[in-house]
Amino acid sequence: MSNHKKLENAFVSILEIDATSINDDLKYQSIPEWDSINHMFLITELENVFDIEIDSEDIIEIKSFADAKTILTKYGVAF
Repeated sequence: MSNHKKLENAFVSILEIDATSINDDLKYQSIPEWDSINHMFLITELENVFDIEIDSEDIIEIKSFADAKTILTKYGVAF
């Protein structure tokens, strides 16, 4: 499975939204499902899926699906 699909699946699983709703423009708090609590669940899921530990500064910087890809590349995840 591609890393893009793994990332998409993490968003689908945690936010409980349809995969068709996910694109680079999906932003934190732009939908009710992506609130502060689910944001932390999403971070935990990303850490588990990609076997990384995300720094607190980077957690704050993940404000969209596109940002998640950008931050994950810092940890060696290729998209």
